[in-house]
Amino acid sequence: MNTVYRIMFLFFLLSLLQEKGTCQQAEDSTKLYQLKAMDGNEYLGILQVEDSSGVSIKTAKLGLLFFPRSEIKSLVKIEPKRLINGKVWFENPQSSRYLWAPNGYGLHKGEGYYQNIWVLYNQFSYGITDNFSIGAGVLPLFFFSSDVTPIWIIPKFSIPVVRDKFNVGVGILAARLVGQNTGLGIVYGTGTLGNRDRNISLGMGYGYIDGSLAKLPMWNLSFMYRVGMKGYLVSENYLFTGNNYSLALLSFGGRVFIKVVGLDFGLVLPRSGNIKTFIAIPWFGFTVPFGKKSPTSH
Repeated sequence: MNTVYRIMFLFFLLSLLQEKGTCQQAEDSTKLYQLKAMDGNEYLGILQVEDSSGVSIKTAKLGLLFFPRSEIKSLVKIEPKRLINGKVWFENPQSSRYLWAPNGYGLHKGEGYYQNIWVLYNQFSYGITDNFSIGAGVLPLFFFSSDVTPIWIIPKFSIPVVRDKFNVGVGILAARLVGQNTGLGIVYGTGTLGNRDRNISLGMGYGYIDGSLAKLPMWNLSFMYRVGMKGYLVSENYLFTGNNYSLALLSFGGRVFIKVVGLDFGLVLPRSGNIKTFIAIPWFGFTVPFGKKSPTSH
């Protein structure tokens, strides 16, 4: 586990260095906009004029262009930090979680997504405010004639301690086993160091069953590292301990976006003194945003 933590920390340090360099490249682009025309073409340039008749932007290759309002599908202001090596990197549409675990960031108000993992896991999440979101999900085991159907809700508060640098998240996964009348879940807190594109999180949670809280916590250490316009490296790792055992779940994977749909993939590696053979469990999931329009779709 120590080796894993060192690798993750190294990734995070490299991400901070890269972020500093890329932001400096776009300091002067204070009026940078991306215009998407009705014919599907996109133009990046400095906004010159915007009025009721249309928009004029000055592009690097084509010079000054004018577009009537009837020919404009969308006009989006680009933050200087989003222009990297001449290309626009839109805001991470899945920045509030790793493969499954939450981090300190939250959904924006009016923003939501549907998440599916290996067909069975289904969850909807929605941002009520910029600091509070709620999720609800189900494992439809009744399709397999099971007498038990797990359902859950996940309220989460996100607290920006230092904006875009350090966030804290607290919440609860409150589940119910319908058919057994059993309640269980996890009360958790997590701290996230870094921005929405490149960060590392340390979290701690206590499990409970029917109101009985676990004596020892579970730990989570995860990181996210953006490697391109629509690609991320993601790692999510857990440590469970008891009186006579310890179990680590390590995961290494990635996330890519096709349009606005996010595809998650990776391997989960259980490690314990009682596990003598190498085991790698495939992970696959996808997310579809809804509600507030995702920046990647412009």
